[in-house]
Amino acid sequence: MGGPAGGRGTRVSSADFERQRELNREAPRIPNLGRRIAELFTPYRWQIGAIIALVLVSAALGIAPPLLTQRVFDDGLFPTDGGAPNLPVLGWLVLGMVVAFVLSGGIGIVQTLLTARVGNRVMGDLRVRLFAHLQSMELGFFTRTKTGVIQSRLQNDVGGVANVLTNTVSNVVGNTVTVIAALFAMLVLSWQLTIIALLLMPVLVMAQRRVGQVRARIAGRTQESLSEMSAITQEALSVSGVLLAKTYSRQRTETERYAAENANQVALQVRLTMSGQVFFALVHVFLSAVPAIVYLVAGLLIARSGGDGADIGITAGTIVAFTTVQSRLLFPLTALMRVALDLQTSKALFARIFEYLDLQPAIVDAPGARPPSEDPALVGRIEFENVTFRYPDAEPGERATIDGVSFRIEPGEFVAFVGASGSGKTTIGSLIPRLYDATEGTVRFAGDDVRELRQEALMDQIGMVTQESYLFHASIAENLRYARPGASDAELEAAARMANIHESIVSFADGYDTIVGERGYRLSGGEKQRIAIARVLLKNPPVLILDEATSALDTVSERVVQRAIEGARSGRTTVAIAHRLSTVIDADRIYVVDRGRIIEQGTHIELLAIGGSYAELYADQGVAGTAPSA
Repeated sequence: MGGPAGGRGTRVSSADFERQRELNREAPRIPNLGRRIAELFTPYRWQIGAIIALVLVSAALGIAPPLLTQRVFDDGLFPTDGGAPNLPVLGWLVLGMVVAFVLSGGIGIVQTLLTARVGNRVMGDLRVRLFAHLQSMELGFFTRTKTGVIQSRLQNDVGGVANVLTNTVSNVVGNTVTVIAALFAMLVLSWQLTIIALLLMPVLVMAQRRVGQVRARIAGRTQESLSEMSAITQEALSVSGVLLAKTYSRQRTETERYAAENANQVALQVRLTMSGQVFFALVHVFLSAVPAIVYLVAGLLIARSGGDGADIGITAGTIVAFTTVQSRLLFPLTALMRVALDLQTSKALFARIFEYLDLQPAIVDAPGARPPSEDPALVGRIEFENVTFRYPDAEPGERATIDGVSFRIEPGEFVAFVGASGSGKTTIGSLIPRLYDATEGTVRFAGDDVRELRQEALMDQIGMVTQESYLFHASIAENLRYARPGASDAELEAAARMANIHESIVSFADGYDTIVGERGYRLSGGEKQRIAIARVLLKNPPVLILDEATSALDTVSERVVQRAIEGARSGRTTVAIAHRLSTVIDADRIYVVDRGRIIEQGTHIELLAIGGSYAELYADQGVAGTAPSA
């Protein structure tokens, strides 16, 4: 079920995202990109106004010393009457220059502080906005996208635009005002010399645009390479990845894979760095050589006038002041061109960020979505009505994962789905909490179509224990409180006792403060599963989904966890997805799933009596005992 388009630009279905990216490895094209970047600063408009005001004052103060320089020469050091230096005038002019420098420096400090605050807050807002949007994406997006690639968008791409976000406003405004003021002062001093000084500027602007386009393409490829490096790091240096590499002696292969992408990254970074250096070297040479050209042109003009230059407005003071002002153009013009290049380069990064922000979650709350019914007669009821499901990236003509499935589970029942691997059991369990949406048919929870319920409220009613329950690299207590942050120590202990894990926890030196390690690797498989069960019990949902919760355990651990599950099932609707039939023989009803269809249903005894697929599975597994437990 697609959500509203919302936002700006083209909204892209997450199901089509990876296929589009494979077709176009360059930076994506985002409509209205410049406006959307500018809108990031909207919440800080007053701070930006203050920055602009300070920049204007600072720019004005920056132009004052060169203009005073002309007066220093023509009125202070070399008065027009030819007399001795006018020391009082000279003193006031020098004092004015010093005051301008001091005020400009103080304003610069305040301006830098405000700029750093605004820029870093905008960057922080963008990072949180991207993280929150990714949290809203459906599960299928994460099964199709490498974790390292997602991390790269959050870290590398957002970090890559940090300089643009923190410095662009003050740089553009400050340097633009400085350039305009300097040009005005140059025109006031001598329009003839100003024309000479600016003769080649259009050529430089055109060259800058071309260099920016090249840098933008290289920047896009650089970020793609960083994404791939992040993906390799996340895969190879996780606990599971390191263990796999060691057990297959593939450490050298993983290092070579990383080294190859790193070499690509190094080459791209060198190209990115050098792509503008020749251009800026030419800019520097041109702007540095202009004063010498001005001296030559001034000499020619004075010689042609036949006087000392005063009749054409070119005195010694004019020449010194003009070259001083012109030299002040070197830094702001170069800075503006660098900003322009940075903006063109960062467009590739902003485009990658907005590309993710424009992804439309496949599963969203419908308008007017409501929480599930609280009617005791309905809470825990689950119904599938002719449900068919195909994954969004399934090939045309590919068999449906779930095909025309219908069943009904009443509140408090213990129901199991069994079958071979790939039969569709787990998909059925994923459709109940709406981790995916049915392609056809209807899934109902407590009497309502799940697509009409608020997702968060629906998930509050459901607890899941999967084959590989995820534990954070934190203490046992913190992992348990993930289900209910405000739970007391007594409530933690009660849930742990119900899950048959309390005694194991207190046997550790740090008890509930024991750090479990990444993904719980410091614990045994049975301990991890029982902590996961305790976490669900702390949540206390009316519906419990057990997805192969014991399939990865040895026989002894399975029995311990099974006893914990039996306690957790009490008073709840329980849906067990199982491969091992020993865990579900006492279910109220068992559904046998094959190739996405329910082919048999009944109790353990009834299904054995039929002598069909369930009986064959049971015989193949050699499960001891044929009667459900008392």
